Formats: sequence, structure tokens, C-alpha cells
Amino acid sequence: MSQSIAKPATGKPSTKDAAMARILKFAPWASLLAASLPAPVVFLVLFLTAQATDTAALYLVLAGLSLALGFGVGLLIAAILLIFRRRWLSRLRDRLASDGITANEVVWFRSELTSAERASLAEIEETNPLLADAYLETLASRLTASRIISRSRKEILKVERRINRARTLGAVDGTSLQEDLLADRERLEQLRRRANEHLNQARTRLQIIEATASRKLNQSETDLMMQRLGSAQTQLPLVLEIAQLEQQAIQEAQNQINDTSLESDRR
Repeated sequence: MSQSIAKPATGKPSTKDAAMARILKFAPWASLLAASLPAPVVFLVLFLTAQATDTAALYLVLAGLSLALGFGVGLLIAAILLIFRRRWLSRLRDRLASDGITANEVVWFRSELTSAERASLAEIEETNPLLADAYLETLASRLTASRIISRSRKEILKVERRINRARTLGAVDGTSLQEDLLADRERLEQLRRRANEHLNQARTRLQIIEATASRKLNQSETDLMMQRLGSAQTQLPLVLEIAQLEQQAIQEAQNQINDTSLESDRR
């Protein structure tokens, strides 16, 4: 009696993948500290508790040597873990992209985004969450199209090499093989052209979303600035009003003094 075993979807990240990513993110630096610090700390404690001068000097030298040796070993382990982490993430991204990249999976492909796309995404996420969702969806389309183009180019190169080898056969079987390979190349070329069209459309949508987000942000900032400018023009600042009142009072006092002086001169 056969039993079917349910397998998880290969194109979706699991909780195990997220946990593994967190572990591999901190593991290199934890290994560097774990390899560098314990032995020097032990020798330093022995150095501080040593009674004889010669013994203390020996412990101090051993602490320095163990620190240098441990740091070197830690660097080697960290480098190995970083290489393993890069390869593991590459395999994970290939698995996630096998059925198309979704908006929720874009976070795993941040290394494949351009610096301008990362900056725009961060800015839009802060200012407009709805546009950020649309931006993520479009980024997912752009990443999927880019991966299809890259893979199709590699496959076209492989087919080209097979065609060149088939031409050396010169037999009937070789001719049939060439026809099949040429058909494969044409199919891959069509796939690449279609992916290029989707890529151009995705890039256009990205620019539209960026322009829309920037337009809304600039409009809100401009409206606020114009409101402040209008209030500043319709109402003089309090300091200017006080200065004007003081100037008027001084002018009136000066006029009264002048009038008093003229009356005195007439008498």
C-alpha cells in the first residue's frame, strides 16, 4: 500500500529558513569572539592572581599569544561561515525564484536590488505604505524578469556550443540534431525577448511609482510651506508690530516737542 508524503512548497521560505538566516547572520562574528577571547581572559586572570613575577610575565605573554592565535583562527572560521552563508543564500534565492518571486520574498533578494531601488523603497515605505506595496510587487516582477533573462542567456550559450559541436558531425543525425538545437535556440530567444518586455514594463512602473511618491511628498511639503508663507505675509510678526508702534510713539513725541519749541519762539 503506497503512502503519499506531503512535501513543503519548494518556492516558499519556511520558518527554518528564517531561523537559519538569523543564525548565519551572527555566527561569523560570534565565532570570532568565541575563538579570540576565552584563552586570553583565562591567562589574564592567572596573571592578576600570580604571586611570582616570572610566572606573571609568562601568563602575560601567553595571553598575548593566545589572543593573536585565537583571532587568526576566529578570522578563518568567520571567513568560512561567510562563504557558506553566501552560498546558502544563493541556493535559497534560486529555490524561491523557481516559481516566481513574490512581494513578500523581495526581502531575500535585497542584494540583487540596485542602490537607487533600495533607497526608493525605504523612502516610500516611510511616506506611503500603499505605494510601498505596489513598489514591492513591481520589484518582484523586475527581479523575476531579470533572472529569466540571465538564465535564458546562459542556456543560449550552451545551445550555441552544442550547435557548433553538432556541425562537426556532418551526418544525417547531425543535421537533425542541429535542427532541434536551432529550434531550442529560437525558443530561448523568444523567452528572452518576452522577459525583456516584462523587464521594461516593470522598470517603467517603478519610475511611475517613484514619481508619484515624490510628487505627493513634494506637494505636501509645498502646501505646508505656502501656508506658513501666507500666514507670515498676512500677519506681521509681533516684533515688527512692536517696533512700528515704538517708532510711531517716538515720531509723535518728536512732533509735540517741535510744536512746543515753535510756540515758545513765537512768544
